[in-house]
Amino acid sequence: MKSPWASYCLLSCSSALVSAIDLPFQTYPDCTKGPLASVKVCDASLSPRQRAAALVAAMTTEEKLQNLVSKSKGAPRIGLPAYNWWSEALHGVAYAPGTQFRSGPGTFNSSTSFPMPLLMAATFDDELIEKVGEVIGIEGRAFGNAGFSGFDYWTPNVNPFKDPRWGRGSETPGEDILRIKRYAASMIKGLEGPARERRIVATCKHYAANDFEDWNGSTRHDFNAKVTLQDLAEYYLSPFQQCARDSKVGSIMCSYNAVNGVPACANEYLMQTVLREHWNWTAPGNYITSDCEAVLDISANHHYAKTNAEGTALAFEAGIDSSCEYEGSSDIPGAWNQGLLKISTVDRALKRLYEGLVQVGYFDGNRSEYASLGWKDVNLPKSQEVALQAAAEGIVLLKHDKTLPLGPKPGPKSKLAMIGFWANDPKTLSGGYSGTPYFEHSPVYAAKAMGFTVTTAGGPVLQNSTAKDTWTQAALAAAKDANYILYFGGQDTSAAGETKDRMTIDWPEAQLQLITTLSKLGKPLVVVQMGDQLDNTPLLASKSVNSILWANWPGQDGGTAVMQILTGLKSPAGRLPVTQYPANYTAAVPMTDMSLRPTDKLPGRTYRWYPTAVQPFGFGLHYTTFKTKVASLPRLNIKDLLARCDNEYPDTCALPPLKVEVHNTGKRSSDYVVLAFLAGDVGPKPYPIKTLVSYTRLRNLSPGKKTAAKLEWTLGDIARYDEQGNTVLYPGTYTVTVDEPVKASAKFVVEGKAPVVLDRWPSPSG
Repeated sequence: MKSPWASYCLLSCSSALVSAIDLPFQTYPDCTKGPLASVKVCDASLSPRQRAAALVAAMTTEEKLQNLVSKSKGAPRIGLPAYNWWSEALHGVAYAPGTQFRSGPGTFNSSTSFPMPLLMAATFDDELIEKVGEVIGIEGRAFGNAGFSGFDYWTPNVNPFKDPRWGRGSETPGEDILRIKRYAASMIKGLEGPARERRIVATCKHYAANDFEDWNGSTRHDFNAKVTLQDLAEYYLSPFQQCARDSKVGSIMCSYNAVNGVPACANEYLMQTVLREHWNWTAPGNYITSDCEAVLDISANHHYAKTNAEGTALAFEAGIDSSCEYEGSSDIPGAWNQGLLKISTVDRALKRLYEGLVQVGYFDGNRSEYASLGWKDVNLPKSQEVALQAAAEGIVLLKHDKTLPLGPKPGPKSKLAMIGFWANDPKTLSGGYSGTPYFEHSPVYAAKAMGFTVTTAGGPVLQNSTAKDTWTQAALAAAKDANYILYFGGQDTSAAGETKDRMTIDWPEAQLQLITTLSKLGKPLVVVQMGDQLDNTPLLASKSVNSILWANWPGQDGGTAVMQILTGLKSPAGRLPVTQYPANYTAAVPMTDMSLRPTDKLPGRTYRWYPTAVQPFGFGLHYTTFKTKVASLPRLNIKDLLARCDNEYPDTCALPPLKVEVHNTGKRSSDYVVLAFLAGDVGPKPYPIKTLVSYTRLRNLSPGKKTAAKLEWTLGDIARYDEQGNTVLYPGTYTVTVDEPVKASAKFVVEGKAPVVLDRWPSPSG
């Protein structure tokens, strides 16, 4: 389905393959002169709905049909230019058919590149995520104003990362629903901005139950995700509820797969019943785009329709508004000519699309609220500081025997051997869906900039134990005179990405052999891991591996961030946003099984249901020590709580703040992430092991300092989901625990005569 160009681009977006350009390629409407000036879409005194309706009314049928795809042709007759809706900005403005970078020196030849979302999620810092979104939104709009991109971007990816093998897991904020929702809320707020006019249009993707690429004969293009209503409401759709109902995001992308027998992009239950009716996602400019080529999948791979024309009509009638395509894959003309696609459906889709562009100032030229944004607003020093902060805050310390920190001032006994495939390769730092970073600073670059004496050598990536060894002798030579060995390993984007899942979560054999060889030198050995989680069991068990850091893909200044942590200029405080599973987990659970709860045959998924992680969700060590204490919790009465809240959606009603005292009992200043989990034998069986209900990040706690944290949480955070998908608040006794492993706990009681439904889930049968 995906062309070779697209597959490569979305994995690495190499400028050698994606053609960089020298001139802007997107053009914009001119409402000051020409035929468009007489169309009411140019009248800013009208509402977005009125303006879009006027534009659609001015178009011929042929013109309308040509603008239902991502590479829309516009309508030159009335002065409407072509527009490419496909722009990307997962962790910075990135290459896409609708977004390009200037070739060589000059303006718009680069953008700020942040860490991959999974590492940013490890910060548990919502304020930071909003800052990241703001930078991306400003730079994205600047690219758009200059004609190097559109005004809409297909980000963020909010699919839960429940299976460690998923190739696109690092595009997401992890496995926990609360973390994903709060990440999404902060990112959307930053991207779209606080004003009446959107800075850019953000797009939450991929709706829904989309979390694997290609496994055991099934692909995302033909897979039917069989999901219970309980799991659907609680897990797979909950992030999109945040996007649509609560954050009121501009756009949603439907996914390739089917859900319970119906392709997601032809699924009226998902797009109409749940999204537009139940969540009331009906504001002007709320539109749905398909994933790219997903409309063709309806007939060609799901066989849900007999012909492409029929599948195309089903998608638009069910609720999509634009078909993303590389060159042309749907059959809109065929659907129209065969009478399968109604003019009312065409007009509805176009009105939604152009309402979206009205909302972002597309037709307003210099009158637009964000018209002044340009190259002067890209790659600002303060933006680069945010990128560095995001990387440093997210890095997780997974093993610590007090070898670290090295100390920030190099001395005669601080010679570093920096070994491994990414130690001195800045091109590995960005991960997938990337643009051209303003700079790329590798760990070796950063260490030398700090004044360290460095010897370096490369290393294997995915090679097995039988591969020709071209690296060990160079590594030993680099380590010979060093005082410390820093090994930079893990996996790069060749191991996993779009269209490619991992088959194993073991450390690559050749890397383990090299680490073992280096460990026999008797020198302090620190492992810094790139990529998704691997089973660290052998490294944790080895007394010769002194420390382990997880850095995922840390972005343009990832090398600096790593060295700041290693030297103690910054103290580690990141927490794992996913479960680290044992290697044999992949044999126990098919990727295609969507169930979360444990059964006689399956061990369960995520930290809520799987009890024997190698290193659990929320785990992360520090250079100092902390003690916590949970303040006594009052008895909560359901009737009283609801009476005091008049929110439209009762699950959003606030509970009294959860108060936690945090005491830095060590000798170093450090941030501290307060994680509050909830457990209790309440609601439907089986009971989750625990559930994250709130968190906050405390900054720069000095030694001896005590700080009182107030954690926000809601009725929905402590509710459960029944088998019909309803969100239900149950009376009973609950236990709050803090941190992983537990540092403090407290019990509280929720009083009530009976369970109360906070949100009644719509039935697929109506």
